Amino acid sequence: MTDHEDYFQYLSRRSKLGAFYRRFFLYPRLSRRLRGRTLDVGCGIGDMLVYRPGTVGVDINPLTVKFCQSRGAQAHLMSPDQLPFAAGEFESVLMDNIMEHIVAPDNLLAESHRVLKAGGHLLIGVPGRRGWDSDPDHKVLYSEKTLVDVVQRMGFRHIETFHTPLFKSAWLDLHLRQYCIFACFERA
Repeated sequence: MTDHEDYFQYLSRRSKLGAFYRRFFLYPRLSRRLRGRTLDVGCGIGDMLVYRPGTVGVDINPLTVKFCQSRGAQAHLMSPDQLPFAAGEFESVLMDNIMEHIVAPDNLLAESHRVLKAGGHLLIGVPGRRGWDSDPDHKVLYSEKTLVDVVQRMGFRHIETFHTPLFKSAWLDLHLRQYCIFACFERA
């Protein structure tokens, strides 16, 4: 089995509780921070694409892209660090649990900056400690500060930081795999 097949199978094994959480709690919370036409970088199996109209997905995995398309979602295959869109094409870019997989995210952040309109929002979520420990493919563990520092140096202005599922918690960070840090930025 290839890495793409393994990852597609991993994403396909989501629980009913996890699907419920995303659809009725996480995605509404994220959507409040997204504007207009949105690009979901690393869209996986396309749950956000199906949930939120006007959202376009990209992924490096051809199996997930094909699956998204079979669900009626608009998804495109991308090369690493290259978004297949024109400059200023989106009002928002979402990267939900993507950055921790990338050792050097500057090129992808620069591409996100390029495809965003001035004043557009970049929303990034990274796992807490327990979630980070649960995936051997994770390469960088972010804190609130390191996430904000990395993104700000690429020409984005920090708007807010928040935590899911509910609030900032050292206990949840260590014990709940779904606990994440989210930061919202604006393109200058």
